[in-house]
Amino acid sequence: MSSDPFAGVATDSLRIHTFASLTPGPRLLVLGGVHGDEISGTLGIERVLAELASGALQLQRGELTLVPVANPLARRRLQREGERNLNRLFRPSDAPADYEARITNVLAPLIARHEVLLDLHSFQSQGEAFAMIGPRDNTGTLEPFARADEEGQLGLHIGTPVVVEGWLDIYAAGLAQRAGGTPADEAALDFGRGTNEYIRSCGGYGVTLECGQHLDPQAPEVAWRAIRRTLALLRMAPLPHGLAAASGQPKLLRLASVTDRLHEDDSFVRDWATFDEVRRGEPIGMRHDGTLVSAPDDGFIVFPNAVALPGTEWFYFAHPSERQLGRVSDPSSERQLGRDFDPSSERQLGPVAGAG
Repeated sequence: MSSDPFAGVATDSLRIHTFASLTPGPRLLVLGGVHGDEISGTLGIERVLAELASGALQLQRGELTLVPVANPLARRRLQREGERNLNRLFRPSDAPADYEARITNVLAPLIARHEVLLDLHSFQSQGEAFAMIGPRDNTGTLEPFARADEEGQLGLHIGTPVVVEGWLDIYAAGLAQRAGGTPADEAALDFGRGTNEYIRSCGGYGVTLECGQHLDPQAPEVAWRAIRRTLALLRMAPLPHGLAAASGQPKLLRLASVTDRLHEDDSFVRDWATFDEVRRGEPIGMRHDGTLVSAPDDGFIVFPNAVALPGTEWFYFAHPSERQLGRVSDPSSERQLGRDFDPSSERQLGPVAGAG
């Protein structure tokens, strides 16, 4: 077998597993391995596949599609990317220019025919698992959306201690910041759009789950629990024995700013973990010329990257959000939050009567 990680690119294929109940219902897609060094999602999906194969998990309604490794080249390299970040510039193209564009041309129509997406990731720094949700309902130009309640409920029911919102807004602000205040054009903004932005553009909704640090032994368990809780929330399958529904309200944060690393000698004043709390004026890092980078306000560090390339994101800063996601519902109850499904008509209905 060749040791060249690019060997086999010409014959690569995606392993896609689809299970369809004879009773119509929601269409859920779960992705793992969008980034090659993030293995927890793959392991969580493989566990669900084993449960489906043994009969321990049986769909009660709807369609479930599982993609354990969305980026085979990046996985072979055990690096974040094959030729570029698959979770950027995610849109189909007539003339794919790189490996990830070819993968996108396969995944995009798959995503478009599903209603719900759970995209499983992990991160480099230390920190606890969290879910990322998209914008609130809006008719703006950046990311118009009309299913924020359902997406928020999914983020709530996954069961992470923290939920984060505001990704694309801050990405756009970061582009303008690097351009001296000039708003980014649509082509530049497209580079910040990934799998979840794509399903929202197709009328669905999706949540990114960051399962923890890349090598955290608990991260695959976080991924598996999230899949099973999502199936329960959508009433596609009951929770397995021993797995409780999510309980309590997570901390909800909104990304407020991004700070770039400008020089290879820029350094943090300490080893930061995602969601470390800081006070206004507290030193976070030091520029190569000795200038301190301090917290702009009371808040939280998100995605600190001590080895970020100059000109790229060094860390994000988040505030508590005033957004309300509702309450955690009982997945075993017939009175579910969000949308229900009428098998006789095979069309979606509005909110279930009596739902909070």
